[in-house]
Amino acid sequence: MADNQNDRKTPRNNNNIYWIYVVVLAFFIIGTFMVGSTPRTKEIYFTDFEEIWQEGYLDHIVVVNGTEVQVFLNDKGREWASTEKKQSLSETGPHYNMKVSSADAFATYLNEHAGDIRYKVENQTRWGEVLQFLVPIAILVALWFFFMRRMGAGGAGGQIFNIGKSRANLYDKENKVNVTFNDVAGLEEAKEEVQEVVEFLKNPQKFTKLGGHIPKGVLLVGPPGTGKTLLAKAVAGEAKVPFFSLSGSDFVEMFVGVGAARVRDLFKQAKEKAPCIIFIDEIDAVGRSRGRMNMTGGNDERENTLNQLLVEMDGFNSDTGVIIMAATNRPDVLDPALLRAGRFDRQIGVDRPDIKGREAIFKVHLKKLTLGEDVDVQKLASQTPGFVGADIMNVCNEAALIAARKNKKAVGMDDFQDAIDRQIGGLEKKNKLIQPDEKRIIAYHEAG
Repeated sequence: MADNQNDRKTPRNNNNIYWIYVVVLAFFIIGTFMVGSTPRTKEIYFTDFEEIWQEGYLDHIVVVNGTEVQVFLNDKGREWASTEKKQSLSETGPHYNMKVSSADAFATYLNEHAGDIRYKVENQTRWGEVLQFLVPIAILVALWFFFMRRMGAGGAGGQIFNIGKSRANLYDKENKVNVTFNDVAGLEEAKEEVQEVVEFLKNPQKFTKLGGHIPKGVLLVGPPGTGKTLLAKAVAGEAKVPFFSLSGSDFVEMFVGVGAARVRDLFKQAKEKAPCIIFIDEIDAVGRSRGRMNMTGGNDERENTLNQLLVEMDGFNSDTGVIIMAATNRPDVLDPALLRAGRFDRQIGVDRPDIKGREAIFKVHLKKLTLGEDVDVQKLASQTPGFVGADIMNVCNEAALIAARKNKKAVGMDDFQDAIDRQIGGLEKKNKLIQPDEKRIIAYHEAG
């Protein structure tokens, strides 16, 4: 059986979030520039201001917002500051700054000396201080949006705000499955059963005009590796209807109520795209019988998920055109309510192939290999009793690797024989060979 893997292509998010970083960086640069562009002006006290005024070094002052005084020196004052105070003053900006504790008291002081001190009053917006206040807030807001988008993103990450959303992969016209029934060999009876489901989806009038209806659920039962999932892939490739695929373990999480929410979301999406098929692989992860060793909250959560699944499959609103397929190798542990008619109407056994089935499976996998003239497919099938499709695929691949290791141009029958021996007995233990003398002793012992 061909095991072609067709992963669902997840569309990329076109809304690139990196612009958030650009905005934050721009705010930071602008804020740094605005704050850094303001010259560092020396702070003085009121006593220093009176000294400057009384010594005749004062040119004028600017009262900003009633609380800050910008002191401008005249030429004599600048010379005094540079020689005696050894201070480097700004050429254009204020030479000193002075904080005023009481705006009313300083206004009274200016009125008393109105003829001696030239001053003007201004109301200014300090953009540097504004940016110093806004930039941290902008960074926090940007980080908040970043994390909200990360947590609200969909996909296999199961993000926190989408934790109740279904994780099913959707295959439709855009994401097609390239597996068909021709790729499935050795399962003729099972193929006939599922082909009827596909035919109903393609031509429902053929069945409904006689009063029949398609089974609501199809359960594929069989040992591991027999091709249950491959058969479901073939249904997805042949049905030409939306196909939801997920595992039973995708429903249950550590959080209470998540499993039931995901079941509701899955069937909501399926009903919107009906007719369609839902395939649940390894359904025993969520469909185990209720009431067995129910000691923990984890079991309660799994049972809640199962209850919701039972309601969706055959509840009051179950006639929706949604067909459910599932696969398991543990049918004995499934809940009886899940297996009754009206939910999984049909159980299709996918058993180990017989010799004809193994021969058909070998023919599928041998198409990809460069074979020698001595390869006998019937002999290979007769030498592999009990092998399932996955085992046969592994034998063919191992034979090709053995031939490549020997630098051969084609895969011969001896390579297949070595591959079968390795599949049955494991690696060859070359260091445990029996020496001729030991063989002779064993032969005498066994002969008696």
